Amino acid sequence: MSPARSSASESRGRYTPEAAGALVPGSDGPAGSRPYNPITPRRASLMQEPVLVLNATYEPINVTAVRRAMVLMLKGVAQAEEMHNSEVHSAAHAHKVPSVIRLLAYRHIPQQSRALSRKNILLRDRNTCQFCGRIFPSSELTLDHVVPRSRGGRSSWENLVACCYRCNNGKGDRTPEEAGLKLARRPRPFTLHTSRQLMRLIGHRDERWRKYLFY
Repeated sequence: MSPARSSASESRGRYTPEAAGALVPGSDGPAGSRPYNPITPRRASLMQEPVLVLNATYEPINVTAVRRAMVLMLKGVAQAEEMHNSEVHSAAHAHKVPSVIRLLAYRHIPQQSRALSRKNILLRDRNTCQFCGRIFPSSELTLDHVVPRSRGGRSSWENLVACCYRCNNGKGDRTPEEAGLKLARRPRPFTLHTSRQLMRLIGHRDERWRKYLFY
């Protein structure tokens, strides 16, 4: 077999992480097993587009990816309220891409609805370094303990902030005041109110969301 043909064969059989799993609203669990299906870059990007999630009462409660939204719809957990013009195609079917979905069963949202995690800290801080104020990709951000752990600082919503590596190295094992740095905003827990603010920011890109968010 020629090198070119061998390379093409390997490419067709390569595993793609985009086909491996998706997120349940408010959790980090896998969506379950599914047959392997190679995904083009364009389709992979479409499957990661944000979808607004409504409670059964039409109250906005979360934002998830198209992939997970379609899984919830196929499982009968949610139904589409608004659709994109785009479609995704399987071997036998074409599926409209949802923009807004609604859960069919009411879900109680506790006061503190998100787990403390790196992903949620970056989401709360909008991928913005809380010391220099610049926006970075997630891969270029770390978490900083405002009060260093060596001083008794806890890993909590009120003591963790998104931070670029340059500011993190400059701050070192010091408080912001000692390092001559100033926090952009006081770190707070990720509440439902915080989620709503982020939903409104994302909603400016999609007019289908607005009637559910701006009231």
